[in-house]
Amino acid sequence: MEMGLTPIVCIAQDYIQGKPADDLRLRKAILELPDNKTEHLPGYLPLVPGMPVLLTENIATELGLSNGTRGIFRQLVYDESPEDVRYQDKNFPPNTKFITQPKYALVEFPGCKLNNKLAELQSKIVPIAISEQTFLFDAKELLPENVAKAAKINNKTTKLTVKRKALPLILAYSMTTHKSQGQTLGKIIVDLVMPPGPIELASVYVPLSRVKRLDDLLIIRPFEFGTLQVKPSTAQIEELKRLDRIAQSTRKRFQFIV
Repeated sequence: MEMGLTPIVCIAQDYIQGKPADDLRLRKAILELPDNKTEHLPGYLPLVPGMPVLLTENIATELGLSNGTRGIFRQLVYDESPEDVRYQDKNFPPNTKFITQPKYALVEFPGCKLNNKLAELQSKIVPIAISEQTFLFDAKELLPENVAKAAKINNKTTKLTVKRKALPLILAYSMTTHKSQGQTLGKIIVDLVMPPGPIELASVYVPLSRVKRLDDLLIIRPFEFGTLQVKPSTAQIEELKRLDRIAQSTRKRFQFIV
C-alpha cells in the first residue's frame, strides 16, 4: 500500500429469522450480492481515509445529507470482535483488516449545510451510524438440485428474508448515471459505449453535463456517434412543449416587471 495504511473492510451483519446467517456458503453468497439487490447496503465496504464515498439514504435532507450526497471518508469507529479474524477474501490484500462491529463512520461532507461543528469534530464532519434494511435472497442456487426441484413442484419458496445492518455508504470512485444526476463534479471520466438495448437520452446527457468546463471531461474510449443523436420520446417532446407554453405565459404575465 503506497499510503502505508492497513486496508479496512467493513462486513455487513446479516440476520435470517432473527439469527445471524452462520452457514458459510449462504453468508458468502449474501455478502457478495450487488448493493442494488440489498437496499444499497453493501456486504463488503472497503475504506481508506481520504477516499470518496456516497451516502445511500436520507440522513438529514434539510442539511443536504441525503441519498447520493458525496463525502470524504475520514475515520471508522468500531469494536474489536473475535469474528473479525474469520474472514479472508482473495479480492482484498492479505493484510486486510476485516471489521464486523463498526459503530459509525466519520465522513466529511463539504457541501452540507451544517454551519456549526459537532462536539469534538472538525467542520463539516458528520458521524454516519449503522443502518438496517430488509431484502429478499433466493437460496435456490445453494440447494441440492433435487431439493430445489422439490421446492418448485410443491410451490415452496426458496427466498429468504434477510435483515442487514451496515453503514449506508458506497465507494464513489465511480458511479452510475443515475447516481450522478443533479451533481456538479470536478474532473470526470465518462464511458459513452452503451449496453445493448434502447438508449435513454439521460444516459448520454447526464454524464456529459456533470462538469462546468469541457477541459474537466475525458471520454475514455471511442463510441458510436449515433449515441449523441438519441431522439427524445413522445412523452419527452410533450413535456418540452408544456414547459415552453408555461415559459411563454410567464413572459406575457410579467413582461413589465423589472
